[in-house]
Amino acid sequence: MNLHRRYSPQYGYTPVISRGELGLELIEFGILRLAEGMTHTESSPDEEMVFVLLSGECTVSIDGGMITRLRRRDVFSDKPSGVYLPFGSELDITPLSEMEIAVCKAPSDLEAPPQVITPERVKYRSVGAHNWRRDIYDIVDLEIQARSLVVGETFNPPGNWSSAPPHRHDFDNLPEESDMEEVYLFKLHPEEGFGLQRIYTDDLSLNEAYVIENNSVVAIPQGYHPVVAGPGYRLYYLWVLAGEKRVLAPRDDPKHAWLKRCEPIVNEILG
Repeated sequence: MNLHRRYSPQYGYTPVISRGELGLELIEFGILRLAEGMTHTESSPDEEMVFVLLSGECTVSIDGGMITRLRRRDVFSDKPSGVYLPFGSELDITPLSEMEIAVCKAPSDLEAPPQVITPERVKYRSVGAHNWRRDIYDIVDLEIQARSLVVGETFNPPGNWSSAPPHRHDFDNLPEESDMEEVYLFKLHPEEGFGLQRIYTDDLSLNEAYVIENNSVVAIPQGYHPVVAGPGYRLYYLWVLAGEKRVLAPRDDPKHAWLKRCEPIVNEILG
């Protein structure tokens, strides 16, 4: 099964991965691209949605309430911002420039409050060490009430790995492991850059590798899923997780788990 797709920019909403495709049972993912003068309204009677501004400037209003202005030059220049929209609520988006928004959807019956997530609310953490160090921004984390979605961004410096040691979240075996499917949207800087993604299971019944380019989208229904940026190119990916139990409990590949154990020593040596 080819789990890799490429988004070709076009105006309006473009579904990239539909629910039920590529082994995904919960997540639907698409891109909304608007120009100044266009508008977009989104709502659903049975889905929750997360909107992440990738580039541009817009105003957003939930259920006709307060208008909030969001701005981001691009994913490499500014911190993220976005919206969590529960089922039954309505979001109005008015672009003030050409803009691009990632749209993440999953089924929901949870009555949760809508949230506008400004850059000041986004949490930052540095993870890993040496050439598997990366920067992570948590946009919709477990502190935000939601049915199943968890959303954030990861930035790999040139040549660096993420999801290292490789981890999976395939089985409902808490507290050791949670069952969460995932989707990645990639951006590269400069845009002509590349990276690589591997997805594999313990028995290698799934063992795929993909060349990642700007606007690549990858579905991860199961398996370990490490990513590396090509030399000289910064790599970004938006990650969208969803599970029936909204718990983050990844399981590291035992063959490579030693990486995490040595991180404190490596960081101390490198200062």
